[in-house]
Amino acid sequence: MKPLRKVGRRRTRVLGLLVTSVLLATGTATATQSASAQPTAAASTLGAQAAQSGRYFGTAAAAGKLGDGTYTGILDREFNAVTPENEMKWDATERSRGSFSFGPADQIVNRAQAHGQRMRGHTLVWHSQLPGWVGGIGDAATLRSVMNNHITTLMSRYRGRIYAWDVVNEAFADGGSGQHRSSVFQNALGNGFIEEAFRTARSADPSAKLCYNDYSIENWSDAKTQGVYRMVRDFKARGVPIDCVGFQAHFGAGGPPSSFQTTLSNFAALGVDVQITELDIAQASPSAYASSVRACMNVARCTGITVWGIRDSDSWRVGQNPLLFDNNGGKKAAYQSVLSALGGTAASRSATTTTQRPSAATDMAATSAAPSTSAGSKASAAALPSSFRWSSSGALIAPKPDATHAIAGIKDPTVVYHNGKWHVFASTAQSSGYNLVYLSFTDWSQAGSATHHYLDRTAIGSGYRAAPQVFYNAPQRLWYLVYQTGNASYSTNPDISNPNGWSAPRNFYSSMPDIIRQNIGNGYWVDMWVICDSANCYLFSSDDNGHLYRSQTTVGQFPNGFTNTVIALQDSKNALFEASNVYKVQDTNQYLLLVEAIGSDGRRYFRSWTSTSLGGGWTALAASEGNPFARANNVTFPSGAWTRDVSHGEMIRASNDQTLTISSCRMQYLYQGLNPNAGGDYNSLPWRLALLTQTNPTC
Repeated sequence: MKPLRKVGRRRTRVLGLLVTSVLLATGTATATQSASAQPTAAASTLGAQAAQSGRYFGTAAAAGKLGDGTYTGILDREFNAVTPENEMKWDATERSRGSFSFGPADQIVNRAQAHGQRMRGHTLVWHSQLPGWVGGIGDAATLRSVMNNHITTLMSRYRGRIYAWDVVNEAFADGGSGQHRSSVFQNALGNGFIEEAFRTARSADPSAKLCYNDYSIENWSDAKTQGVYRMVRDFKARGVPIDCVGFQAHFGAGGPPSSFQTTLSNFAALGVDVQITELDIAQASPSAYASSVRACMNVARCTGITVWGIRDSDSWRVGQNPLLFDNNGGKKAAYQSVLSALGGTAASRSATTTTQRPSAATDMAATSAAPSTSAGSKASAAALPSSFRWSSSGALIAPKPDATHAIAGIKDPTVVYHNGKWHVFASTAQSSGYNLVYLSFTDWSQAGSATHHYLDRTAIGSGYRAAPQVFYNAPQRLWYLVYQTGNASYSTNPDISNPNGWSAPRNFYSSMPDIIRQNIGNGYWVDMWVICDSANCYLFSSDDNGHLYRSQTTVGQFPNGFTNTVIALQDSKNALFEASNVYKVQDTNQYLLLVEAIGSDGRRYFRSWTSTSLGGGWTALAASEGNPFARANNVTFPSGAWTRDVSHGEMIRASNDQTLTISSCRMQYLYQGLNPNAGGDYNSLPWRLALLTQTNPTC
């Protein structure tokens, strides 16, 4: 919400880093299920089984083979992630300076999206497969300009459609030096070319994951591995944007080195994701494949595996039979070992082996969450729809001015259900400024008559406080109220029902992070939002200028230590305005991001994105005026259309803890609306709170 307005060795065909996420099917489970959850039945394909542990299983694909029915049949059935084999490399996209060609790359991207597979961009800067004109550049200024233009052009072409980019590939030398290899980039630009490539890539697409990829770095003691490790450690220490490291894993018949899992773990400990990106094994030993997969499965931040090709006849190692499918497309013994190592079986799922989730009432009671919307019904994970439909209540909560509070609007609600009551916190708006209010009630029919407790009378104090978010920090056994004060602030309380129990405000940051200061323009730093996974807590915020920011700290350090502030998503000012909220979708590996936008009619509405990682990139879900998450054009008003704005609000959650988990079944959203005829000073507008209920659930 706005604040108060006061005036070499490598071959031609094989490379790639695929850091992508999974498209989840109904009934898949996360890697860390709650104790009350039943196990999910084993899946019968590689991608579906990997998804059950929150990972992906992908492959490299070639545009020239998409007319082969056997090839595409396996591609569509088994894999939920795709890396273009050659189609995005420099010699395929910019054969002559400044003249770009995207036809084959577009073919792969468009097809993958049509089949629900996420894409990895591959590759931006590599010493091999360069057209001759690039290799002949000796002037540093010219090469720097050419490199940065190539990165920016490719990433801009596919912005919003690529989950992650292989920014730099194979920059380290073979052998015992642990140093960069000789290349046109190294020779002209020196060691800094890798950092420059990553910084340019972050500017070109702030929402995409940025990865370094290399071969022969799987053995922890090797000098080449240690060289890459030192680079990543240095980048993380200095804030150079790097999100992941890819291990190509082209193994001989013996499979991975014994230290492979140690290597993955040590890199992950630096704060980056790790992936097996180009897996193939000479003669496809089932045990070697199983060992490779288990190394990834045993490291929490190993987010997925990509095999480099589909059939043996498609491999760059033709004659070594290194893949999971034979020349005719038949499953080899290694396929079964991989499926088993992922946790699956070769059998198809059957009704007798599929287990149901506990009832909604059971799940929610255990977490003090909202009552089931359908008593006695069974709740299960459901895929989010590609479009949404809603029904809105009339205005449920209005301001209650008193002698010292001339409240004009009540805004920015946050809500939890705890100990038999709804607990709502919101901003109070008036011409003189903003503060916070708390109310509780047992049923929504009582919301309008609930007592308003003004929190400026508590230790939270008077002055500018707005846009609250409430959640229970389970490890600390404390309720947190996050809000904006010109900084990102918070108060704590051991008892959410006691409005006088909140502590005085404390700040998450000593001052506005530099990256926000550099990009905020004429906007405002607003709408702080905290969500945690099992390892880290993330703080999102907006700037009313088209940027969504993200900082992070560890769960153990929270609420201290927020650093590594980056632009998580970027668009035009009105398209990515403010009021972001992020949720974990229950029983899936999916996160849902909502951001408020201003439509072409000047009215507020919400766009949505999904991701499989809070620290990762976001893929548009329902994100346009024609297909919004929530806008007047996809909301019905049985009691009369009292608002044309669907503005700042919060989802009804399935749990109250720091994971901010929501159910995908019959979602509800508490939001602020406005009389369409209202006008005048922004701080005096008569906002009211109402409840949306989804009318097209997928379960």
